[in-house]
Amino acid sequence: CTLSYPEVYDEAMKKWSLDTLPFLPEEYKYEVISNVKKQFGVVKKLYHMPELEAIYYAGDAGREGIYIQMLVRQMAGHKAGIEEKVIWIDSYTEREILKGIKEAKDVSCYKNKTDAAYMRGIEDYAIGINFSRALTCRYGKEFNQHIGSTDKWKTLAVGRVMTCVLGIVVEREREIRNFVETPFYKVESDCGSFTTGWKAIETSAYHGSPMLYNEFGFKERDKAEYLVGTLNKDPQLTVEEIKVSDEKKKAPLLYNLAEIQSDCTKKYKISPDETLRITQELYEKKLVTYPRTDARVLSTAVAKEIHKNIGGLRNFQPAAGFAAEILESGSCKGIAKTKYTNDKQITDHYAIIPTGQTGAVKGLSVMAAKVYEAIVKRFLAIFYPPAVYQKVALVINKDTESLFSSFKVLVSEGYLKVAGTGAASGKASKNDDETEDVKCDAGMLEMLQKLKKGDIIPISEFFVKEGKTSPPKRYNSGSIILAMENAGQLIEDEELRAQIKGSGIGTSAEILKKLIDKGYIKLNNKTQIITPTLLGEMIYDVVAASIKYLLDPTLTASWEKGLTGVADATISCDEYLEKLEGFVTRRTLAVKQVNNKYMLRPYFDYAAAYYK
Repeated sequence: CTLSYPEVYDEAMKKWSLDTLPFLPEEYKYEVISNVKKQFGVVKKLYHMPELEAIYYAGDAGREGIYIQMLVRQMAGHKAGIEEKVIWIDSYTEREILKGIKEAKDVSCYKNKTDAAYMRGIEDYAIGINFSRALTCRYGKEFNQHIGSTDKWKTLAVGRVMTCVLGIVVEREREIRNFVETPFYKVESDCGSFTTGWKAIETSAYHGSPMLYNEFGFKERDKAEYLVGTLNKDPQLTVEEIKVSDEKKKAPLLYNLAEIQSDCTKKYKISPDETLRITQELYEKKLVTYPRTDARVLSTAVAKEIHKNIGGLRNFQPAAGFAAEILESGSCKGIAKTKYTNDKQITDHYAIIPTGQTGAVKGLSVMAAKVYEAIVKRFLAIFYPPAVYQKVALVINKDTESLFSSFKVLVSEGYLKVAGTGAASGKASKNDDETEDVKCDAGMLEMLQKLKKGDIIPISEFFVKEGKTSPPKRYNSGSIILAMENAGQLIEDEELRAQIKGSGIGTSAEILKKLIDKGYIKLNNKTQIITPTLLGEMIYDVVAASIKYLLDPTLTASWEKGLTGVADATISCDEYLEKLEGFVTRRTLAVKQVNNKYMLRPYFDYAAAYYK
């Protein structure tokens, strides 16, 4: 079932015109999708069987799943007074299904969640219908002239989440396009087995100097070379401070859909859509729990029974030893008291975890097996202690100037035993504006630990090392999913960011697919890198000049927060609709009142010039 198009209300609405906008009916109409009417007829007939005593709804357990089920219920015209219950399950295992049937709740228990789902559908409909029509009627002709289309006008399709995501992609691309590389010059010293980096701290003669690019380097090479020349006159340093400490790193939280999609894009170069398809397959084969979840933790109830999931994994060869070790140590018994269990962070479902049933593993494709193993290892890792590193931070002085270096060595692998030790080897990453941790071996660490304040360290030489600023990275199909989930991080206002923490703008891979299908963005299938098209940039410019709020994650995330309010009954449907329809009316009228419909030409010319 779906919301009816405007022409169903009034045939005159079939013609797109500014005069008929905004379109906000007093009562929204729904209809059965034409290509499934036959099957719907079968369901409707079952609804009205005289001998029917009860109906159990067993669709996807979540807001959108409830929406589908309740629309069918609404359109089929169910028998009044009949018993109706909803089955809510987290996996397809027999144990979970039987539990779901036994604990099925009356349909009335899901009223608030159903209300939120209806509001979500109306919101997407009202924004999509009104803004797409308004922008197309106002700017469609001019738009077509710039893209060379022979159509009377090009439909400008916009949407609540779709347009915001397009904005994130376009803004990142323009930031990269306008980026100017800036060199800067650091001063370092060669101490034989390690290097140190100069920093302009308060005691430095250069502290606060306009010659500095930042506290780690100079704007111009000759200024850095002057300092090197001064230091090289007496190439030895005095240990000012040495700190030895332990650093603990806990296993990451469990996978939700966005995290597994992002990880699979990074590791296996597959799209979020493909990752969802695979995790859905794993779910249907009873290997993992429900995949369409936003939670990264366990529920208290599941934590109490988690040994059953672990026990089953003793039959999965890559994880058998880890599972046995966890059960033998009993480390799973206290998981309910850790950060990995939190009922408050769960809306519909807990995190994606293995069910413990492994019978279908042998029939998996190579990629599905990789995704399953990733889920298993992320799960088992939380039952291991943190990885422990020993760190040494060294401060070395030369007169008023100071040089810094830090090192660390893995002394206890902890959860890395399961997750892999790749993160514990090699050199740590270093940003342009900070010192680095060098992963060193035990011998070098022991040598460093013997140093004490006042020791003299001979220096081979001081030298200048050039660095360069780098542009931000383009989004790939995985990182854009995370950006959608964590929209609050894109908001500069700290108070507002805190207010919408946990409310993203949606994480649906279908949004990316829609943007690709409409030709607004391109996806490199090999690298999974996302870039906008000329069409996408022009759509962005139209929206930025007319309904810029659609590009703002603040607004989009606030709608999600409102839907959450409807779901937990802190906001009524009437309140939500009033706010929604007020916004749609104001923005639509603003587009209608624009006098100069050619004002976008400079923006279109800018975008077109780049693609030529």
